[in-house]
Amino acid sequence: MKILITGGAGFIGNRVVRKALERGHSVVNVDALTYAASISSVWELEDAPGYSLHALDICDRTALEHIFSKERPDAVMHLAAESHVDRSIEDPSACVSTNITGTFTLLEAARAYWHESDQPTDFRFHHISTDEVYGTLGRAGRFTEDTRYAPNSPYSASKAASDHLVRAWHQTYGLPVLTSHGCNTYGPWQYPEKLIPMTLLRALAGEAIPIYGKGTQSREWLHVDDHAAALLDIVEGGTPGEVYNIAGEPEVRNVDLVRALCRLLQLRKPAPLPYSRLICHVEDRPGHDFRYATDDTKLREALGWHPKIALEAGLADTIDWYLSHNSWWQPLAKNATARRGLVHQSGQVAA
Repeated sequence: MKILITGGAGFIGNRVVRKALERGHSVVNVDALTYAASISSVWELEDAPGYSLHALDICDRTALEHIFSKERPDAVMHLAAESHVDRSIEDPSACVSTNITGTFTLLEAARAYWHESDQPTDFRFHHISTDEVYGTLGRAGRFTEDTRYAPNSPYSASKAASDHLVRAWHQTYGLPVLTSHGCNTYGPWQYPEKLIPMTLLRALAGEAIPIYGKGTQSREWLHVDDHAAALLDIVEGGTPGEVYNIAGEPEVRNVDLVRALCRLLQLRKPAPLPYSRLICHVEDRPGHDFRYATDDTKLREALGWHPKIALEAGLADTIDWYLSHNSWWQPLAKNATARRGLVHQSGQVAA
């Protein structure tokens, strides 16, 4: 297939681009190249056969229509999003613009192209979403594809809104859509404002590693390569109109994850005192979801996907990558590891 991938210079997007090319697909990478994108993550692909990069905003309908007309994609994988919860709490406007208006604009451009192409039945529009749209769990239970939406942050609310748009464009216009809800993802090229890279960079700098509240919030963690493989499996073999959850394993409390990172970092770059001494607890953030846990039985049974990278091995691989790519993250670290507004003042870090 020729796949138009939005956000293909982002953290998950660049791995999807690479895996799509590895599987023999052509890729049209559309990315606004905002602060969290990394052109260096796909720079070496510039001359790769079947690959092109277009720097444009998905809110630009005219530019999108030109790309669809010129490139004639067989599928869309929509990963472009404002995804940082803390940023969304401080200023929700970017989430509303990109995640809602941008998704609407992309849907309309895709729908116009699909109609102009005589509505091919094998066209696919894959919307990549998050398990955060389901809200929070107590100590028991798991999210399923039928769980009622209950987003608790401006970010997750904007993603929930975009999910509803995608569903409506299928129900109303017949656009062949797919939606996936992924869990917390980690690995190389993740912008340093997220929990895992921020923990590593603060530890390496000898700075405090703040954890919200008691750190007992629980998450599933999925290596970015496993997530990218699942996304491609869905666009290749998923059924139009269906929703697929993508889970990681096992569940880990935030404080235990940070301790594991400190322990693994100590083995690779020994410090005079354990990095864990830098851990501190700060006031919890507003609307912080307590627990995410996802049932992905549907995906596993329908498409045969399962994660291949165990958490301990994946964390070790991620640490090794950051230790060997300091030229990438050092220019970003100061601004990325600082918080802004009220969040900046409290020194909090988000999961």
